[in-house]
Amino acid sequence: MTALPRGETPGSPAADDDSVVADPSPSGPAPSPEDEGHDGGEGSTTADDAAGAAETEDDDSGTSGTAEAAEAGAGADGVTDEAADETAGTTETDGTATADGAVDGAAAAPAPLSEAEAELAAQRELRERIEKRKAEKEGPIAAGAKLSGQAADLLAAVRAVESGEKPAAAFFDSPAPAAPRRAVPPPAPVRPRAPEQAPAPQGASPEAVAAVAAVLAEGGAPGALAGPAAEALGAQAPDALREDPWQLLTVPGVRPEQADGFARAMLGAECGPDDERRTAALVGWLLERAALQGHTALDATVVRAALAERSVTDPEAAVQYAVAEGVALVFQDGQDDQESETPAEPGEDAEGGAEDRAGQEPVQVLLGLDRYALAEESLADGLARLVNACEKDADWTEPASAAGSPSAAELIRAVAAHGLVAHTGGEAARAEPAALITAARGLGLRALGAVHSVDGRRRLAEATGDPSAAVTLAGLLSGAEGPGRDEEGAIAIDLLVVLDAPQLDVETAAILVESLADGTRLVLSGDPGVLGSAGAGRVFADVLDARACPQIVSRTPDPGPIGELVSGIGIGELNQVAAPGKEVVIVPVRDAGEAVHRTVQLVADSVPRAIGVPSADTQVITVGHGGSAGTRALNTALKQRLNPGPGRFGGFDPGDRVVHVPTPGRTVPGVVVSADAEGLHLDCAGTKVVVPKERVESSVRHGWALSAHQAAGMRWPAVVVVLPGDAAQGLSRSWVYTAFSRGERHLSVVHGVDQALQRAVAQSPAQERTTRLRTLLEAPA
Repeated sequence: MTALPRGETPGSPAADDDSVVADPSPSGPAPSPEDEGHDGGEGSTTADDAAGAAETEDDDSGTSGTAEAAEAGAGADGVTDEAADETAGTTETDGTATADGAVDGAAAAPAPLSEAEAELAAQRELRERIEKRKAEKEGPIAAGAKLSGQAADLLAAVRAVESGEKPAAAFFDSPAPAAPRRAVPPPAPVRPRAPEQAPAPQGASPEAVAAVAAVLAEGGAPGALAGPAAEALGAQAPDALREDPWQLLTVPGVRPEQADGFARAMLGAECGPDDERRTAALVGWLLERAALQGHTALDATVVRAALAERSVTDPEAAVQYAVAEGVALVFQDGQDDQESETPAEPGEDAEGGAEDRAGQEPVQVLLGLDRYALAEESLADGLARLVNACEKDADWTEPASAAGSPSAAELIRAVAAHGLVAHTGGEAARAEPAALITAARGLGLRALGAVHSVDGRRRLAEATGDPSAAVTLAGLLSGAEGPGRDEEGAIAIDLLVVLDAPQLDVETAAILVESLADGTRLVLSGDPGVLGSAGAGRVFADVLDARACPQIVSRTPDPGPIGELVSGIGIGELNQVAAPGKEVVIVPVRDAGEAVHRTVQLVADSVPRAIGVPSADTQVITVGHGGSAGTRALNTALKQRLNPGPGRFGGFDPGDRVVHVPTPGRTVPGVVVSADAEGLHLDCAGTKVVVPKERVESSVRHGWALSAHQAAGMRWPAVVVVLPGDAAQGLSRSWVYTAFSRGERHLSVVHGVDQALQRAVAQSPAQERTTRLRTLLEAPA
């Protein structure tokens, strides 16, 4: 059972849920909510908003909207000869009204109907149409009664000519030209781009921050939290913190112990561990922290155990209160709702019923935040819409036969027959989606490939031979890249191939699918062995596990010693590979200090001299940011060797390699150019970016060394992977697979974890994230 706002029911069919999916038919009287487009601030549209939009459109269109609705209803339920004639005539009349309505309406415009009158008129017409259909069904069924759309129009025209009602020439006065084959628009001329201003957060006003700081001072909390608290709690932050001091937990980085201390200072004797305000805030904090780890929901037993650890005496009551207050939503998966809600028959043996229930698997109760619940349900319904709405009998035989590999041909044939396809493979398999994009554009379709990083866009553009065929996903959704939106707000494409699909979080995926019009084909392509997204969810893995669409597994292996090594890691084997050209080098170290020293030596001297890859094209990857051999320590050592300087621009100097994080989970490599009053100027793969001074400290880091999560979706000519002794706990098969597969020509492993590396690779990967998308995709429509 799914708890949703506004009384929405869980598991509703896609066609019945106006909040996320419209009629899957390719045409209809009103555009679907997804086609209206989104500004990026919301993940879904509510049912109330969709209904209001529909009513507004009906009021604006007047009788034309009613006629179109009648035509759609006739097409769905079947029409007689007279109904077909009437439909054709209505369509023709509406077309005339559309062309000439401006003049005629200006001459004599009828008084507009009120909303209630329009609704009554529509209901009255609907009742008349229903009665007419009932009467027709009682009589003999005329030939062609089940036809609709163009077939019904043709039948009506033939009968009109046969009866003499209209001359045959009437249907040939303005013949509809054959739909021209759409040509791929030529790429726009390249123009120099102005420096891109990094987005600045919408901060609170100085007055609001000062008011919050005063409240925090009363409770002994640091004044540095005033700005984040004002942004998180809004204009009512001072009053909210006085009434409920545990609201401080909504500020990122604040822990329950700190919020408890603030609450004791504010409330005095009223403060207690079982205060309902505290328990509700703890539930929300646990779910928010779980989302940072990739979960979209948590098992209720896990939440109750965590509450008990924080001195809550009745965790069950605390969870129920949090649900009642709307802090969390409850979901029950694992049992059919009908079976769980069917009451026992009178006289049924209670013991027998208990025995039957004992044989069933227990129902898993999940708790989740509404934003992720709505995103997952919107995404599941949107994927179902794409599956059902596309043309299933497209003929792509010729481009499939001309494909460069059997896997590419199989992918092209699958996409021709399905609206949603999943494609898996390693780095070499990226040539297959590239071949698909090229084939589709050759057929005149608007085909596009979206990738996770700027480096991925470059590699895809090289594979397709057309820079206009590759965009970053962030640029596509923002409108900065790609064809833009059509008049209904949908992205103007016929085929979208999303590479690096494991990097898709559930909220981004929901926004993307909502931005695709009915009939658009979507391909999710990626390597299932790499680390998952930085945001919550496991979209690609859930789609694969649910078998919601055809899955094309590439048979193209990654070449060379690095490809052989990574392929073995993918199946749990850490093999020794022959590397005659020093493609793979293992550098043993005893401790973290030696690991840092050897890493600097490799990047600055050994790799450029022995492999021929300069330091600027060599990337260091390590397990975490902290520690004696984390990214911070390595970046400090590498800067001292490669680009020493005083760090006069907020710790940075011109020539420093950095990574810019404009939004959480998105990493953009760059190089510092200069700094001035506007901020820090970066060169990010040819794009000029200006980071405001107040954002430099929080969004720019040195980038000689990255974590594997930051490196996902990007590749470099040479990679140095650092595994110090204290990194053993952070290793997993997916981490090793991701880090080792980032190098194109050379991989050096600074190895200090002994047998922990082999154990991490051999251990079977487990489902590390709790999500609901797979269950929603597997649910019957």
